[in-house]
Amino acid sequence: MIIDGKAIAADLYEQMRQEIDSLEVKYGRRPGLWAVIVGEDPASQVYVRNKENAAKKVGLAGEVLRLPAETTQEELLALLDRLNADPAVDGILLQLPLPAHIDKDTAIAAIAPDKDVDGYAGMKQGLTARAGCIAPCTPRACIQLIKSTGVPIEGKHALVVGRGELVGKPVAALLLNENATVTIAHSRTRNLKDLALTADIIVAAVGKAAVVTGDMVKPGAVVIDVGINRGADGKLVGDVEFEAASARAGYITPVPGGVGPMTIAMLIRNTLDCYLLHVKCRR
Repeated sequence: MIIDGKAIAADLYEQMRQEIDSLEVKYGRRPGLWAVIVGEDPASQVYVRNKENAAKKVGLAGEVLRLPAETTQEELLALLDRLNADPAVDGILLQLPLPAHIDKDTAIAAIAPDKDVDGYAGMKQGLTARAGCIAPCTPRACIQLIKSTGVPIEGKHALVVGRGELVGKPVAALLLNENATVTIAHSRTRNLKDLALTADIIVAAVGKAAVVTGDMVKPGAVVIDVGINRGADGKLVGDVEFEAASARAGYITPVPGGVGPMTIAMLIRNTLDCYLLHVKCRR
């Protein structure tokens, strides 16, 4: 069965829109998300526009702060400082990549952990493994998509193919939080097919087309494909050999239309979670 990330995200947006309306009545203000983008990277402009549209869809407060490419690191850090101190700002989104003259890690570290809606702070500090921490958007999307199937995660063998800092490692930590038995596979893993055939859940996050072939999927398994690759025909494809894998999987996400839409929905959810933390702490 195909896991329709667009449809699941649409349902979440409606739920969050209603929640935000109720929160404004209860606490006197709407959750606020501020996005910061430095420079004119075309892909980043598209990503930020998509996130801005999602925020408007649910009625978040906030704005997109577009800074010129020549913005200095000191100027960016000063802006992040002001946003950290502003009680109307619940979430800060710093769009990557940054211009080469700005140190990414320094900029990310400057965001207050309780406003870091991308979950970068948790990733850098290894906090993703702790329940209740702000989880990175894409790994959180993976967990929500698995849960949408109704298949319990607890007690299952989950295989994460990929050990990257942005998805592989944090999604493995989140699966552990759900009481799965987790294996992480990578470029040095031997006998990947044999290992994959024992997995009830596969999360593919390598960035290489068809690294998970159809014959590697255990019948009935849940397959979450995080990969976004450009095929020889120019079309987007995932890390999973979709047609062959879908014939064996119990549930599988498509590319596009699976993890991507849910990632943006989780950004909104993270903003709401930060807001709830702030209003409760300030009461």
